[in-house]
Amino acid sequence: MAGPEQAQHFSPRMTTATRQEVLGLYRRIFRLVRKWQAASGQMEDTIKEKQYILNEARTLFQKNKNLTDTDLIKQCIDECTARIEIGLHYQIPYPRPIHLPPMGLTPLRGRGLRSQEKLRKLSKPVYLKSHDEIS
Repeated sequence: MAGPEQAQHFSPRMTTATRQEVLGLYRRIFRLVRKWQAASGQMEDTIKEKQYILNEARTLFQKNKNLTDTDLIKQCIDECTARIEIGLHYQIPYPRPIHLPPMGLTPLRGRGLRSQEKLRKLSKPVYLKSHDEIS
């Protein structure tokens, strides 16, 4: 099991406060996993969900450990916080999908599919930003 020591390989440009915030989120995820219970109440579901949470956290923290752009780091922190809160609220560890009809967004000056794809990308919730990248 990877501990917080793996998350300590950050760029020297990351501020101490930001580094502490990231490490705090990492520790919070591990504490959450210890207490996690699947909504179904089934032990095998609980084990699968705990494993998913750990794998997802390790993958994303490892992927983002070398970020130096403070805006990107802030986005990752916001995404992590949102996913924790949504997971706790809905009692599911998986990102909540969004459902939009193919041409369901208001087009910019009547443009077609390309415009819809751009709008769809821009309208993606913060908690789904990294989900498509790793799945």
